[in-house]
Amino acid sequence: MFDTKRITLLAGHYGSGKTNIAVNWAKYLRDEGKRVSVADLDIVNPYFRTKDSAADFEEWGIKLISSPYANSNVDLPSLPKELYSVVDDKSFYSVIDVGGDDRGAYALGRFVPKILEENNYELLLVINKYRPLTPDSTTTLEIMKEIEAACRMKFTAIVNNSNLGRDTTAQTVLDSVGYAEEVSRESGLPIKMTTAEKRLCGELKDKIDNLFCLTLQSKLI
Repeated sequence: MFDTKRITLLAGHYGSGKTNIAVNWAKYLRDEGKRVSVADLDIVNPYFRTKDSAADFEEWGIKLISSPYANSNVDLPSLPKELYSVVDDKSFYSVIDVGGDDRGAYALGRFVPKILEENNYELLLVINKYRPLTPDSTTTLEIMKEIEAACRMKFTAIVNNSNLGRDTTAQTVLDSVGYAEEVSRESGLPIKMTTAEKRLCGELKDKIDNLFCLTLQSKLI
């Protein structure tokens, strides 16, 4: 069991896996019996985003809030008005995919005062040591500081989502633990969870603390 806050924000470098974690975390909250919404702040029209799981969200009874231009060839910094429900409607547990560049973090800025005022949130730094621009703690912390400056919020914990996609093995995940622990020491942030595909969790369940098992979005399979 994991501690939960009403608002969970996920941010990190491109390719760190924020969106897939957002989908799985939303399902986790829903399975706990909570009313859940997922908001997509990734406004630069990326290849892979939460709207790819719209059908799953509908089946699970999860509310999806995303740009009307998601999964189109229109690249506009457009945010839906419904996004304000994330901070205004406290009957929902909200998961926010902040996105992989400064624009998503800047877009979050307009909601920061209300999020801080309520003080029932966590801002999770999603890290992946196997991405080319974040192979060590130094580069990862640089990304962390850039995001914090853009959104004017401090991270509260780390999600170690180090993986090699379909080539990920249990050893791949185990080999990332030292990296995550170094990021934790140097940032002062706790490691909230280490993720792994469900197919690997049997091998890892007694070897890694706070293991969170993931089902991949269909677009990644």
